[in-house]
Amino acid sequence: MKKSLIYCFLPLLLACNSRHLDYPFSKKADTVDVYYGKEVADPYRWLEDPLLPETREWIQAQNKLTLGYLSRIPFRDSLKARLTEVWNYERCETPEKKGGKYYFRKNDGLQNQSVLYVMDTIGAEPRVVLDPNLFSQDGTVALSGYAISPDGKYLSYALSRGGSDWNEIFVRDLTTGQDLADHLEQVKFSGISWYRKGFYYSRYPGPADRQQLTSRNRNHRVYYHTLKRPQETDILVFEDTEHPDRNFIADVTFDERFLIIYESESTYGTKIYIKNLQTPGKRFIQYNDSFDYETTVIGNTGNELFLLTNENAPKNKLIKLVYIPGSNTLQEDDLIAEDYHVLQQAVLAGDKIIAQYLVDVHSVIKVMDRQGKFLYEMKLPEYVSVSTMNGNEGDNELFYSLASYTVPSTIYCYHTEKNLSRAIFQPMVDFNPVDYTTRLEFCISKDGTKIPVYIVHHKDVRRNSKNPTCLYGYGGFGVSLLPRFSASHIVWLENGGIIVNANLRGGGEYGEEWHKAGTKHNKQNVFDDFIAVAEYLIQNKYTSPHLLAIEGHSNGGLLVGAVVNQRPELFGVALPGVGVMDMLRYHKFTIGWAWESDYGSVDDSVGFNYLYAYSPLHNIRENVKYPAIMATTADHDDRVVPAHSFKYIATLQEKYKGPNPVLIRIQTKAGHGAGKPTRLLIDEQADIWAFAFYNLKINPFNN
Repeated sequence: MKKSLIYCFLPLLLACNSRHLDYPFSKKADTVDVYYGKEVADPYRWLEDPLLPETREWIQAQNKLTLGYLSRIPFRDSLKARLTEVWNYERCETPEKKGGKYYFRKNDGLQNQSVLYVMDTIGAEPRVVLDPNLFSQDGTVALSGYAISPDGKYLSYALSRGGSDWNEIFVRDLTTGQDLADHLEQVKFSGISWYRKGFYYSRYPGPADRQQLTSRNRNHRVYYHTLKRPQETDILVFEDTEHPDRNFIADVTFDERFLIIYESESTYGTKIYIKNLQTPGKRFIQYNDSFDYETTVIGNTGNELFLLTNENAPKNKLIKLVYIPGSNTLQEDDLIAEDYHVLQQAVLAGDKIIAQYLVDVHSVIKVMDRQGKFLYEMKLPEYVSVSTMNGNEGDNELFYSLASYTVPSTIYCYHTEKNLSRAIFQPMVDFNPVDYTTRLEFCISKDGTKIPVYIVHHKDVRRNSKNPTCLYGYGGFGVSLLPRFSASHIVWLENGGIIVNANLRGGGEYGEEWHKAGTKHNKQNVFDDFIAVAEYLIQNKYTSPHLLAIEGHSNGGLLVGAVVNQRPELFGVALPGVGVMDMLRYHKFTIGWAWESDYGSVDDSVGFNYLYAYSPLHNIRENVKYPAIMATTADHDDRVVPAHSFKYIATLQEKYKGPNPVLIRIQTKAGHGAGKPTRLLIDEQADIWAFAFYNLKINPFNN
């Protein structure tokens, strides 16, 4: 860690001050919508069309300004060099066992995309199965999903181009290493699930090319593709013509006994349909008839299906369904009752049930027998999270990964009979975790709710109100911000910075009640929680407002935009990434309609009133001293379309006349984040840290 932090006011650096910035011209149109008698102007709606020549010119002008600004920050190249060093470590995903072999993805360090490997046995020399880096020179084609056939002969894999959610599926013969002629298009939000001579997948009819990145996604359907046949012959398996705004995912149980269809109308809540594949002609059984709960089939043993659900159990429980062949019906029994702590995931492995719980936002693993009886708890380090757990019915091996804020994901193999874990992959990073400390603290929100906060910093850091601090939040869609390692954080920590993760309502840290407390008309709770954490950090002398940067992505970008409007004086820098900024029109693009379960809708006056009250775009005010703001987005983001950030920054540049920069960084040939090449991740993070350090008036490399 640097022994001293220098507050830099050098004349050379003042050239980056926004008083010298000439923001690009953003034309205004007389577009006005009327909601329940209230007129709402939308002068920058033309930016919603990414292919409009004026939009392309605007993007180029904004990037020219932003990249020019960033290029004048003297330590930007040093940040990128150090980020490249720490990013260059071997990292591996949790293996899965298929056809008697072990498949996993691994990145050697600076590869743009992780490579798919196979091992015959654990510890054997891995062989390359598929290297997505070969599909594009710039690394913008990503392997977004794959599935191995049960006999281990074929690989079906999905590719995403330029960060888009649209996928294409191909099939590779694993014996010859050659691709078959199979090529499936118009695929989006799909699984790949093998059954006999083919697999199930989901797709849309496909929009016209011009609207592909923005048009509303409707009429999702499940198909069965037979190997070595053209897509036109695929069999339609499931659809709902009466409800075009619903999505369907197909999954086949490990033994190919049952086909499971998950139906959703938003990001929360599932209906489940189950079909016995062993008896031809059997119809689907509809297990439930409500989107009020989340339910997932975790596996089966013969005719016994195991389901994780929060129906009448906000913190989740495990139930067992027994399929009755003669009557084609299901009989239900509770197996693992709801606990005080959230049952986040469960896996069948050997003759055991491996259950992972959340205890104050870190992981605990308990081992149960198949009757749900507790056997023992696995010993884990403090403040870690378990990501993926992979196991199979009848196989005594369970693979799982552990990570913390200072230790990257280590892969373990757990033997269910011997109750023994061994590390099979341990990454080596240019970073010494013992020099840093992680604490879990709690602050009190506006209404008295206790909010868990993870605080990470070097052991030499003192509470003197002088520490640059980056506060991250999300607060939505039941997503839990668990301890996780980020190579990008190392540079911040090494320079005396503090990393803070706020576990806000709207997430899933304490179950469904915690989630619901941050949705729809309760969304202001999320902003209040985040503001309370910022005030806690300041009151406890971790930092000061002029040294506090805030960051969030997607729903977290919305969070940053909202709190900056509500309490601009609390923050020195704001970094909203791929944010949902226009809460009155978010549902009109791609999959935005599915977010209504969290956000609500303008279809009624109550929904309009609370959405309009916090919408980041609509609450930007004149004569307000905003912090330095750099929004980030990408031109191929077809989940949260970049128009959200375009309109937000155009409005900021129009209304804010103060000294701080309000900029936008628009990545080309990239999307919402998944599959982004390593080189672009490093470039983006170097720019983010350069902007943050500079505008907090910190020179990170001055001893």
